[in-house]
Amino acid sequence: MSSGLVDAPPSGSGAPPRRRRWLRWATAISVTVVLLVVGVAVGVYAKLSGNVKHIDVTADDLGATRPPKVAGTAMNVLVVGSDQRDGKNARYGRFEGERTDTIMLVHVSSKRDNAMVISFPRDSLVQLPACRSVGGLPGQRAHLGMINESFNSGGIACTWKTIETLTHIHIDHFVKVDFTGFKGIVNAVGGVEVCLPEPVNDKKALLHLRAGRQTLTGEQALGYVRARYSLGDGSDIGRIQRQQMFIASMVKKIMSGETLTDPAKLLAILDAGTKAVTTDPGLSVGVIRDLASSLQGLNAGQIRFITTPWHYSLTQPGRVEWVQPQAGRLFQIVSRDQSVQGVKGGQAKVGRTKIEIELRNGTWRGGLGTQVAAFLEQRGYHISKIGDSARKPQHKTAVLYGPNGETRVPTLTGDLLAATPKLLAKAQTSRLVLVIGDDWKGLKPLRPDDTESIKGFDATHDTCAT
Repeated sequence: MSSGLVDAPPSGSGAPPRRRRWLRWATAISVTVVLLVVGVAVGVYAKLSGNVKHIDVTADDLGATRPPKVAGTAMNVLVVGSDQRDGKNARYGRFEGERTDTIMLVHVSSKRDNAMVISFPRDSLVQLPACRSVGGLPGQRAHLGMINESFNSGGIACTWKTIETLTHIHIDHFVKVDFTGFKGIVNAVGGVEVCLPEPVNDKKALLHLRAGRQTLTGEQALGYVRARYSLGDGSDIGRIQRQQMFIASMVKKIMSGETLTDPAKLLAILDAGTKAVTTDPGLSVGVIRDLASSLQGLNAGQIRFITTPWHYSLTQPGRVEWVQPQAGRLFQIVSRDQSVQGVKGGQAKVGRTKIEIELRNGTWRGGLGTQVAAFLEQRGYHISKIGDSARKPQHKTAVLYGPNGETRVPTLTGDLLAATPKLLAKAQTSRLVLVIGDDWKGLKPLRPDDTESIKGFDATHDTCAT
């Protein structure tokens, strides 16, 4: 049995006892720091606990009908990114109050052999629960609205209640990270590597970057994870994917040998991390010490990043709705402390999220392009543009895949989902033009066992590989 946080080296080890003790702590702390990056850890050393701010969330705040806690020692932590614009954050634009720029749920398995980071799109249109007024906030009435309304109406307690109500997952703790704190963590790590397909010049996000692989400092990193309209397709979903890949890259760096064997760097990361967060009082130094001790075997490949399955709303443009039964199955996996590693039906050879589709409505049916786009987004495809074909009507549906959509492939009148990977293999491109003709019969319904959208990716992901 080990008497320390990790097994001590054999007695024949050449390392001095003092260094061996430090390395035991370094191993445990490094895993804790990995989870701090996504919001779980808030301090290991007692002298750092004074850095952490606390907000108490009571049973009255969460209500009497909370989901039951799963048996065992699994831990679920709600993580929010605070978009407060006062003090040091005022340079990013002022507004009253505080918003949630990011909402995630971190699940650490009871066996400590895997962790999941689930993102909730802030544009999600969901059924919000009633929350009482607290801390000068008005509270929330039960209604259909955007998921991030809860934080504005009732603070972290209302967001906690909202996520529990929607997912039926028992949440144990919360962590809130603000702009300035996030920058401090990135700088303490020594910067984080990203890969950009093209240069970025975004005055609103204070972001100016060259194309290609590069290491971002704290200020650059904040602009990178916050930017919406100058990167990708300008959607909140695109920003979520970028945030997840950034965190994965940070996790890889923290878990690297170079970081683990540098005591000064580890202490700097812990110091920056504890200064960056606000938590509930229950997430104590003792809780984190025990967590660090139990996570010795976790590696980057066992930390998965998943976005709640979604599609664009047909009733409220610009909003997204969660796809069922896929979203429910993901939440059930977490609530039962299971792993997505065992889910059948792995990802397709050509990832749907890498496929860009331009839609051209070749019929006189108004709104058909928007409707088809919603169904394709539901399956994970990226819609780059929606418009009309140059000539109408187009009698037959077709897919074009040349650089300017000039090369025609066989007509598709059935399920694009089944045909697209084969077309891509032939076309050698991830950009398609779908011309909708009068013969369009729609897509086949999603199968209940279609689980590609809940597989996600792990923290070994290379941002230049996508």
